[in-house]
Amino acid sequence: MEAKRTSVFENSLIWFGAGVSIAEILTGTYLAPLGFQKGLAAIITGHVIGCLMMFFAGLIGGKMRKSAMETVKMSFGQKGGLLFAVLNVLQLVGWTAIMIYDGALAANGTFNTGAWVWCIVIGALIILWIAVGVTNLGKLNTVAMAALFVLTVLLCRVIFFGDSGAAADLGSEAMSFGAAVELSVAMPLSWLPVISDYTREAEKPVKATAASVIVYGLVSCWMYVIGMGAAIYTGESDIAVIMVKAGLGIAALLIVIFSTVTTTFLDAYSAGVSSESVFPKLKGKHVGIIVTVIGTVAAILFPMDDITDFLYLIGSVFAPMIAVQIADVFLLKKEKDPGDFEWKNLVIWLIGFIFYRWLMTVDIPVGNTLPDMAAVIVLCLIAEAVFGRKEKDAKNR
Repeated sequence: MEAKRTSVFENSLIWFGAGVSIAEILTGTYLAPLGFQKGLAAIITGHVIGCLMMFFAGLIGGKMRKSAMETVKMSFGQKGGLLFAVLNVLQLVGWTAIMIYDGALAANGTFNTGAWVWCIVIGALIILWIAVGVTNLGKLNTVAMAALFVLTVLLCRVIFFGDSGAAADLGSEAMSFGAAVELSVAMPLSWLPVISDYTREAEKPVKATAASVIVYGLVSCWMYVIGMGAAIYTGESDIAVIMVKAGLGIAALLIVIFSTVTTTFLDAYSAGVSSESVFPKLKGKHVGIIVTVIGTVAAILFPMDDITDFLYLIGSVFAPMIAVQIADVFLLKKEKDPGDFEWKNLVIWLIGFIFYRWLMTVDIPVGNTLPDMAAVIVLCLIAEAVFGRKEKDAKNR
């Protein structure tokens, strides 16, 4: 019996849910010092770069019917790829905790019953989503996404067309354009080691990947703009406060809880899928539930208010990783099994990681990701030209 596949529409709904996120709204508030026009340009530029990389990542997994971390093994080796599987699980545990923390704070700002209570409520709903499973979420996601769409439109009306008075005085420009671009790249980049976990299940991988990335990119830009607009036009960076002032009440609570659940479900579920690459005997669903519990406990115990360093760390790890994969799959068209370790690619990734961290000290208008990935791809082509020829000569002897 053939496995049930997800439709293009179902994949679009999943990634709509990923885009509607309190974390993305909060990140958007960081861009407010640039002003609306420059901030919007940075958001769009960053998302075009990040979503293009996200498309290639999803396409690799979709065409090969392999999870994100299984495709990584093709470029870095069966054991070498485990490094990225472990790093991915760790970043997804971190995201799960951050998302639950942000959602609980916002929910508590709307209905003050204690943030820890909302951590538990959100955690329980995420476990429910995982239990239902990605291939059975169609109707549930349709209802949740329809409600979120209406409520976020309402939130936009409150921010941009409400009686908020003059724009807030945000002082001098505290952030460069390049740094703002990089913060905009960071969100789609964080989904690079996740998207294949969903496109591999699609009936039409190419169309599903394209639809997923376009929907996510548009919605993510929208969330950034909501956050930036809130900070500029209302002087508030706390979305819960804005929604309470606007009298949204229960509607505000629904936005916060469902946006947190639909996004964090992807993090926890993919942590489970990635763990299967490290320990094949584990069940992804079970690990996803454990990750949710860990994230919930961490959200209750630890403060997680500024995530910029976390976003930059994700970029420095996964930007050079996907650059190596893009070079291998689309430019060099490698198909052979690299064995346990593909040392050449692992060294190139390490160079890319160090180069990204150095680029963080330089102000580049397009951010760090694009030049870092370009450098890594060039290194891959040079390495193949040098070492690939030697391998061929050795075989011909």
